[in-house]
Amino acid sequence: MKKSQIIEMFTRFEKANPEPQGELEHVNLYTLLVAVVLSAQATDKGVNKATKELFKKVQTPQQMVDLGEEELIQHIKTIGLFRGKAKNVIRLSKMLVELHGGEVPNNQKALEALPGVGRKTANVVRNIGFRVPTIAVDTHIFRVSNRTGLAPAKTVDKVADKLIKVVPDEFKLHAHHWLILHGRYTCVARKPKCAECIIRDLCSFKAKEQ
Repeated sequence: MKKSQIIEMFTRFEKANPEPQGELEHVNLYTLLVAVVLSAQATDKGVNKATKELFKKVQTPQQMVDLGEEELIQHIKTIGLFRGKAKNVIRLSKMLVELHGGEVPNNQKALEALPGVGRKTANVVRNIGFRVPTIAVDTHIFRVSNRTGLAPAKTVDKVADKLIKVVPDEFKLHAHHWLILHGRYTCVARKPKCAECIIRDLCSFKAKEQ
């Protein structure tokens, strides 16, 4: 995709949705971090359902530690891989208390050092929680980046590296949300809704829906 096409693509996204929002429900930075960790290989809707009651009780790392792993499991057992996620959430909560005074750090390396937190999770937290212009690549963004020709690459990390280079600075803050929402609702995996796509003429996908 040419630079002029990329600018036009994000200009259209911005016009259609000037302030895109993440769909994971949270009450503060800490609950955002927990929600993102829980969302790995799960839907936002499923995570929101599981955390609705949890976040009424737990809003700080210390409260999570006090709740304990077994009680946490009872709240999140409807989410895939819940046992491993519960273990990670308790461990990362302890680390936040012991190393960061109970606060979520705005630091990529510090976040990635937490159990269950990788590059994508850290980027999501920094983007939504601290409004840092980072771009996290999930399955939706990976698909849209390859299918449209925006940032084609064979791995998630390579797509992320390309996006940081090709997305103009003025669009970086919201690029993550625009791309994920486009992939979730329009450029879907099996039958992309090309007929209603606002960037159809800019996209290099050959098998467009008529």
